Amino acid sequence: MSAIKTYRSVRQAFQSQPTIEGAGVRLRRAFGFRQPQLFDPFLLLDDFRSGAPEDFLRGFPWHPHRGIETITYVLDGDVEHADSLGNAGVISSGDVQWMTAGSGIIHQEMPKGDKRGRMDGFQLWANLPAKSKMTDPRYRGVTSGEIPAVKTPDGAVVRVVAGEVAGVKGPVHGVKIDPEYLDVSLKPGARFEHAVKPGHTVFAYVFEGEGYFGPDAKQAHGDGSLLLLGPGDTVLVRAESKPARFLLVSGKPLGEPIAWSGPIVMNTPEELRQAFEEFENGTFIKSGK
Repeated sequence: MSAIKTYRSVRQAFQSQPTIEGAGVRLRRAFGFRQPQLFDPFLLLDDFRSGAPEDFLRGFPWHPHRGIETITYVLDGDVEHADSLGNAGVISSGDVQWMTAGSGIIHQEMPKGDKRGRMDGFQLWANLPAKSKMTDPRYRGVTSGEIPAVKTPDGAVVRVVAGEVAGVKGPVHGVKIDPEYLDVSLKPGARFEHAVKPGHTVFAYVFEGEGYFGPDAKQAHGDGSLLLLGPGDTVLVRAESKPARFLLVSGKPLGEPIAWSGPIVMNTPEELRQAFEEFENGTFIKSGK
């Protein structure tokens, strides 16, 4: 006898808000800085989609990170990056860069857009557990061709960055928070049903069309909607008269204290103070790997 599914419904709904970051990049922040425990283990999600080069070309010049992972997913355009360890490259359309800042890295990210002057993408910050805060920095660079696209019987098309859909696993694995990161597209009339781990935090961010989240959902959520989903073991999303495209992200909560200022996230105020002192006195970088 099969177990009864418990479907996740929308626990809280938010709308992404305009903000300015870096050297003057105009973007929309879905969540971040306020109520950091609400999306544990995730800290921040920025939506930097724009068709105006003046919104993004100033970029994010040299800045430090410690204690977190940054996940950059580019839909369209190029983002040039470089760091204090000598790494450099370009994140292009469809690519993902999963950077573990760990003990500390100083880097820059400079969006360049595409030939039309458009730049579309997202950056997600994930927290590291206390025991891994000071791990060596590393990158997982994933090209568009390495990310599988799965077509489900109910009409969904899913790019699997991390996690598993219909037996197909994404290329990012071995991450402390056991994440799933899915880019889901639904045509009108299609639906997506997906098993998630009951104890994990799960959220969706809608960036095209509109979708209905939950088996009995009556309200559609459209572009810029951030949805924190409640308890359960299954996510069900359907599109009706309009298509829908959204990120579906989940991860294991850490349940640890958060001491956060700007690009550095630690567990205690003392650790945070020490990180900024090290940045000021030139001892911030711990690893040459």
